[in-house]
Amino acid sequence: MERILTLSHSEPPAVLRALSDRIGVHFNGDAPWDIQVHDEALYHRILSRGSLGFGEAYMEGLWDTAALDQLFFRLLQADIEALLGGSWRLRLLGELLRQHLFNLQSPRRAFQVGEQHYDIGNDVFEAMLDPTMSYSCGYWRDAQTLEQAQRDKLDLICRKLELKPGERLLDIGCGWGGLAHLAATEYGVEVVGVTVSKEQQALARERCASLPVTIELMDYRDVQGRFDKVVSVGMFEHVGPKNYRAYFDTVDRVMEDDGLFLLHTIGVYKPSQTSDAWMDKYIFPNSKLPSASQIAEVLAGRFVIEDWHNFGQDYDRTLMAWWERFDAAWPQLRQKYGERFYRMWKYYLLCCAGFFRSRHGLLWQLVLGKLERTQTYRSIR
Repeated sequence: MERILTLSHSEPPAVLRALSDRIGVHFNGDAPWDIQVHDEALYHRILSRGSLGFGEAYMEGLWDTAALDQLFFRLLQADIEALLGGSWRLRLLGELLRQHLFNLQSPRRAFQVGEQHYDIGNDVFEAMLDPTMSYSCGYWRDAQTLEQAQRDKLDLICRKLELKPGERLLDIGCGWGGLAHLAATEYGVEVVGVTVSKEQQALARERCASLPVTIELMDYRDVQGRFDKVVSVGMFEHVGPKNYRAYFDTVDRVMEDDGLFLLHTIGVYKPSQTSDAWMDKYIFPNSKLPSASQIAEVLAGRFVIEDWHNFGQDYDRTLMAWWERFDAAWPQLRQKYGERFYRMWKYYLLCCAGFFRSRHGLLWQLVLGKLERTQTYRSIR
């Protein structure tokens, strides 16, 4: 039985009321991004559990808003966690200690994100994504549709890698095989893809069955062999700072001296020692977004940065397109997944759109070469 939602007219605590006035996001206000409170328990959730409590309260229907993406854009622009301080800082300290003391992305934990997120059901991703099944930022410079933005992104990657017929390409975090399929069919290369998701492996193998493409269920640290080119799209976010050296050392070990490595990753505009607690619990366990300085530090002495390309604003448009497709497909998914999943997935997609819109979130493509590389690299956009 669905919960009947009514507005709660109780006043928020003074600290929240003062903060809402300061940042222009109000409780039970008239703006599309204002928070419509259905249960006053929301206030305690915010003050006692921070972002985790705020997200869980949304999943449970304690509050709504007409524009989640706009709400998070404003919260992030205002740096809401810094403004709240107090008990929120204690929770951030606890998360900092957890991430500092433990390797949350160790080989033993490597498959957790596959099991919890990527294996939820291919039907969700097939409904939400474009036909290439690309689950990363599209490239919208010349595109008008999601499919074209994703095809342009895949082609851009292949051109940046200077792929040539007969070469071997390693795809670390190959997803459902979209890049492998395009690289094999349009650039004539042999591809080895690795993923930590059983569902991704099964569908990628099916889609690439007639091509020189091998899809393995494997942690990146276990890759063997030699490759002319290496690519990793939307996977570095799961590596974690404690493993950055091992990650790039793996690429160095398997890539030919004259090869190229393209890293496509979300980044943050300033270093952060913690991850969002709600996102970690419900969407991407053990994930950690890198800053530019963290990447540059570990690359020093390992690779030459041939090119560094930012098109983070394109992720906002990509996420909004995913949300529209998911929402349109929900009547066919509802019975299997239920209302709580719908609210969780909506919260995830639209808060991420606000994250990139605020420019706290960025999207980088780095092209890296070894010091021994003899060929001149020319940047491509």
